[in-house]
Amino acid sequence: MKTFNFCKQTAFQPAKKNVFVGFICYPFRRREVFLDRREFLHKIKATPHNCVCAPRRSCLPNDAVLPEKTGKAGYKMERNEAWALLTKYNKDHFHLQHALTVEAVMRWFANDLGYGAEADYWGVVGLLHDIDFELYPEQHCVKCVELLQKGGVSEDMIHAVVSHGYGICVDTAPEREMEKVLFACDELTGLIWAAALMRPSRSTKDMELKSLKKKYKDKKFAAGCSRDVIARGAEQLGWELDTLLSKTLQAMAETEDTVLAEVAAL
Repeated sequence: MKTFNFCKQTAFQPAKKNVFVGFICYPFRRREVFLDRREFLHKIKATPHNCVCAPRRSCLPNDAVLPEKTGKAGYKMERNEAWALLTKYNKDHFHLQHALTVEAVMRWFANDLGYGAEADYWGVVGLLHDIDFELYPEQHCVKCVELLQKGGVSEDMIHAVVSHGYGICVDTAPEREMEKVLFACDELTGLIWAAALMRPSRSTKDMELKSLKKKYKDKKFAAGCSRDVIARGAEQLGWELDTLLSKTLQAMAETEDTVLAEVAAL
């Protein structure tokens, strides 16, 4: 049986739903179909990396990319698994409510921005984003790597979770649009909910943008919610600040009942 050597330069393209095509450096650039990304990477790691490509010649087709949308199979943690993992390290209702809020907001943004098929994935990232904060606040966005790896979370999800601390406690920058949304809305959801609790209704559903902007400009109000981070988040997304404020407020208003029902059931 002839053994082929793989090149480290590999990529994925979705062939069908939950099926991936791995581009591997064979002499004839042969393709193999794998059921998921994990299976593909396992085979790559188990094979000697002696590339047979000519020097300085890419072994990838021009259109071979690692897409943002990679489907469910092989890396996506189910929501019930993510919740079990989160509650293993978090018990405080305040932290759990924040996690549920960010989850709901991330799902809302996924649908709003045209990533509806990935809404579950965006939501799980939002749910897990502060997994290390309750027990390891001084190692926030650092300790999470160990906790998430132990929980079987994929590297792409771990990168997303870590990157929401960019410029605050880590140097890992948000890359995908999903990661930039998480970075932008995390602090903002805290500010919006704090503002809602000051209202007679104690709700976001009757809050207007102008009311939120007043609270945003008052640096003494909810001082722990960094305005600099929120502003940088809008900038990274290429949005006006008002757009970020308005969309996040709308997301929270439309998902508030669901989040509070989940909190009440804790």
